[in-house]
Amino acid sequence: MTDPVPQALGPAAPCEAADHEVKSALTGFVQEFDAFQAEILSKFQKQEERLTMLDRKSAFSPNRPVLSQADAGETLHHKAFDAYLRSGDESRMRGLEIEAKGLNTQVAAEGGYLVDPETAQAIRSVLHATASIRAIASVVTVESTSFDVLVDHSDVSTGWATETATIAESDSPRIDRIPVRLHELSAMPKASQRLLDDSAFDIEGWLAARIASKFARAEAAAFINGDGIDKPRGFLSHDKIEDSEWEWGRLGYIATGEDGDFATSNPADAVVDLVYALSATYRANAVFVMNSKTAGAVRKMKDTDGRFLWSDGLASGEPARLMGYPVLVAEDMPDIATDSFAVAFGDFAAGYTIAERPDMRVLRDPFSAKPHVLFYATKRVGGDVSDFKAIKLLKFGTA
Repeated sequence: MTDPVPQALGPAAPCEAADHEVKSALTGFVQEFDAFQAEILSKFQKQEERLTMLDRKSAFSPNRPVLSQADAGETLHHKAFDAYLRSGDESRMRGLEIEAKGLNTQVAAEGGYLVDPETAQAIRSVLHATASIRAIASVVTVESTSFDVLVDHSDVSTGWATETATIAESDSPRIDRIPVRLHELSAMPKASQRLLDDSAFDIEGWLAARIASKFARAEAAAFINGDGIDKPRGFLSHDKIEDSEWEWGRLGYIATGEDGDFATSNPADAVVDLVYALSATYRANAVFVMNSKTAGAVRKMKDTDGRFLWSDGLASGEPARLMGYPVLVAEDMPDIATDSFAVAFGDFAAGYTIAERPDMRVLRDPFSAKPHVLFYATKRVGGDVSDFKAIKLLKFGTA
């Protein structure tokens, strides 16, 4: 009689096979997961290295992302200003002072909103590049409504000292105070609301170009011929006197000796006399100023040896020269006519001062010129003669 086989041991072989299959599958899954994890970590590491490299490059790039609070303030102001110009949304502009607290951004409390820094810089660049007295004058930035130029007319007493001689006291200074008052310069370009609604339209670039063009023309005229009433005082608006009788407060002039023209005989002599009427102290930085018509007449002049007094700039952008001195062609200078002062010569950096406030403001007006929107832009600027010895004039007259 055979022993019976225990029933519990019957399915042992199938169970072992199943366990082996599960273990194999689990082992394969773990291996695949480890490989996937390693691949992901490798990709992250490469991405991190790439970002690090980009950060290093961007540190030297002019188009790098905002990294400082000052840059953040400019970006914040730029977005708010753009929204104000397009739709009149003042909420961002009014909240900017709170949001940008501590940054280099300010909001005008009344009378319009400050132009964003990029647009303001574009306008200033055009003003400085324009053929205007601004290009050769002394330009100062002030926060007040006027700027005082102090001119000391006295010479400090000097002498050789000895052991026994008494040293003379210095003379008391004689000082003139010349106030340069600031006036409001304005421009008012306009655009249609439909154009402003177009997101592809560069509203700030358009506004900067229009404002700069109007500001440049108005400034250039005022710095030469302005009467000082609600505008800068031009140097030609001051009293003139024959240079041999010159006195402070007036500009000295040299006469050509011919009514409304250069002299028939040796016309270049008047230009030579004008140059040497200016003190050597000022001649080193002196510049001729005249308009295109006068320049056309002057550039034909020759010296006694037949050489032209006028020479064009050798490099692009370099000014022409007359007797070796630069020439600024300013179209607001008068034409050659009877008793006109068509040519000026002097050190304008010493002789003429322009004072201006750094801020520009824009007020949006959608009501006065429907369906167009007006942009009333303003800045404050002034100018006046600051040294009457530094500028001489050429008068086209007999005396």
